[in-house]
Amino acid sequence: MAISLFDLFKVGIGPSSSHTVGPMVAANEFAQQLKTDKLLESVSRVKTDLYGSLGATGKGHGTGKAVLMGLEGEYPDKIDPNTVEDRVVQITDNSRIHLLQEHAITFDSQADLIYHRIDRLDFHANGMTFIAYDAHGQEVKKATFYSVGGGFILQENAQGEIELVEDNRVLPYDFHNADTLIGLCHEHDMTIAEIMLENEKCWRSEQDIKDGILAIWSVMKECVKNGIAREGILPGGLKVKRRAPSLYRDLTKKTRMDMITPSLGAMDWVNLYALAVNEENAAGGRVVTAPTNGAAGIIPSVLHYYWDFCPRSDEQGIIDFFLTASAIGLLFKENASISGAEVGCQGEVGSACAMAAAGLAAATGGTPEQIENAAEIGMEHNLGLTCDPIGGLVQVPCIERNAMAAMKAINSASMAIRGDGSHYVSLDKVIRTMRDTGRDMNDKYKETSRGGLAVNVIEC
Repeated sequence: MAISLFDLFKVGIGPSSSHTVGPMVAANEFAQQLKTDKLLESVSRVKTDLYGSLGATGKGHGTGKAVLMGLEGEYPDKIDPNTVEDRVVQITDNSRIHLLQEHAITFDSQADLIYHRIDRLDFHANGMTFIAYDAHGQEVKKATFYSVGGGFILQENAQGEIELVEDNRVLPYDFHNADTLIGLCHEHDMTIAEIMLENEKCWRSEQDIKDGILAIWSVMKECVKNGIAREGILPGGLKVKRRAPSLYRDLTKKTRMDMITPSLGAMDWVNLYALAVNEENAAGGRVVTAPTNGAAGIIPSVLHYYWDFCPRSDEQGIIDFFLTASAIGLLFKENASISGAEVGCQGEVGSACAMAAAGLAAATGGTPEQIENAAEIGMEHNLGLTCDPIGGLVQVPCIERNAMAAMKAINSASMAIRGDGSHYVSLDKVIRTMRDTGRDMNDKYKETSRGGLAVNVIEC
């Protein structure tokens, strides 16, 4: 199955790609199917059932809000995040929702949006079912979707089987593991970024690819800027204070020479970039899935580190960073998972750390072997990382976890670049290990808020 860079890096809204972006896309798709099937005008009620991780932590992740916006015809990359809260209040207070902004029906927040905290569907932890009824209470359409991480969704067919619409186009440089990817680089005397660029040309022109990458980079920069500018308390009830604005004020009072000792200097700025993005994400702001929302701050912060602190940084380096990071991300998605509900946070933060490490190594001139080594180091030291958000909110430990992983990514790239690319554990083996570890991990540590910090902090 061919997957584009622009499938992995998507503009959306916080706080979660699997719990917010995916459900919004699924709800929109269901509403669009009603219209396509000429059923929209006959619908008087739509009921949504959220299962597994969506049911367990959906309230904290804003899943219900995302579903309502999707039913009203919104897309994650188009919606104005600043309008969501008011629109949800209006729907709830008026007990009416406008499907695709075309057809108004009644809406009961207690009966029409159900969070099943324990039950889950068989195929995936993030399952949701939509049922449309007519004025007589008769079912007119039912559909089940799964949000499988990074904003990707799958749908069941009438026989209960997954409808996987694969992009079967033949890529010029097809690879499904890191070993093959490195082999292609040597066979054709190309970098990983060049391999990915040629593959991306199956969808877009070279100029469109580069313009698209720089547009994503622009959204990431805007997210950092917004996160630095906005003061206050994050929503959700934990009363987590935004730290990015005060940290920025503190850092800008000093010169970079002043910060060489005893401070960590550039690392303080990396912390700032990651905190700014993830505080924006936690507040439902506009972010880029990279490859998920829960890990959205890692790649932007490492990119900022490259741009601000690496000698000879330029736009070509940014483009090479994205192309290389996406190649690594595709390997994780195809051979393991990028869903916290499926394999724990090692699939989100771990994958993003590996992608960022590889991207930085590429942008600073690393060989294919050094890039693969950087990605392997980044993932190896996130193995077993659980997903146990307190209150089901993408705040604690998620925000700080992104800053820590950004540091790991930079160090991983540094260690790999200092070596010759040879190492004991391959990236392919560490990806398989992550997959197996996630499979063995107890479900209470996989984005259900039923274990780890999620219960111990509350109990204390």
